[in-house]
Amino acid sequence: MYNVYVETSIPSYLAGNKTSDIIILGHRQITLEWWRNKRRNYNLFISDVVIEEISAGNPVFSKKRLESLSEIPILAYNTRIEAIASKYMKHFALPGKLLRDVFHIAYCVHYEIDFLLTWNCKHLANAHIKLELARLNSRFGFKTPEICTPEELLDFHKGE
Repeated sequence: MYNVYVETSIPSYLAGNKTSDIIILGHRQITLEWWRNKRRNYNLFISDVVIEEISAGNPVFSKKRLESLSEIPILAYNTRIEAIASKYMKHFALPGKLLRDVFHIAYCVHYEIDFLLTWNCKHLANAHIKLELARLNSRFGFKTPEICTPEELLDFHKGE
């Protein structure tokens, strides 16, 4: 069974506010479908960074986000994760506001998680970032997680 790190955007789509934005509605529908029908095919994990991020904001939605992840194990923090994140911040010359996004990747790398599941296509599930991350991790000797959206994990059936 593959290991999946559930990034903050996933519970945000699960517990989101009403919207008429067709892209958000599509992402939400795909996320709900994956969550209901496919998540049990994977070992799911989160981190304290996810908990911190989903705890912020509107208390009603925060509670829903926290409830959606209540049974998912939280990966333990250690200083190696911070060291990995620091290497990424330096290499990519990222602004401090992206530190949490980098920590999601660092957790996956440290724990050798197979997939980082996200809808953050600007800073995480981005083809340029994924390519550069793979190159950098190769130099460091790190395993690079597959950073993807729920849509990419909908139709996989092991053994086909």
